[in-house]
Amino acid sequence: MKLPRLLFLVAGVTIAFSTSRATTVIPPTFDQLVDQAEMIFEGTVTGLRSEWAGEGSERHITTYVSFKVEDSIKGALGADYTIEMLGGTVDGRTMEVTDAPRFKVGDRDILFVEHNGTQFIPLVGIMHGRFHVQPDENGATEKVAKDNGALLANVAKLGQDEKGATSGKALSKAEFKAAIRQKIAEKKANK
Repeated sequence: MKLPRLLFLVAGVTIAFSTSRATTVIPPTFDQLVDQAEMIFEGTVTGLRSEWAGEGSERHITTYVSFKVEDSIKGALGADYTIEMLGGTVDGRTMEVTDAPRFKVGDRDILFVEHNGTQFIPLVGIMHGRFHVQPDENGATEKVAKDNGALLANVAKLGQDEKGATSGKALSKAEFKAAIRQKIAEKKANK
């Protein structure tokens, strides 16, 4: 009787250690963000809904994050769009994906979306595919911050020099979106 309990305890500790490691995600470059994204848009989170999905050993929690689309930059989007992410909380049970972005109603973001509905986190580079829109210290201009809260200063440094990407004068939302549109136009011109 004691041997099965010991084996169960060892198995539980092994699983705990293997699942507690952080996800390592190589930050994508700006070109990779724009090229890999099927859709790029600015939107405001309007709702969050988590539910159980799958059956048996495939049972998991999925969270649906709904957005009001304010500006469709790449891809065909309607007035609303929902991304489907692995993880969430249902009936007091929580399933978390390390380094997954945490959304809340009212968040304003620019998202680089890929494989929505088939990828566990449908953002290019997981957390790297989300940029917060926030007012600057004066409230006069909207700036763009990475998922970790650091203001973005240089798109050319993304994925190559993350410290350099956030050093210097912060980009405005308008400058960031203009850089995205320019990169999309360059890609089309080179085809």
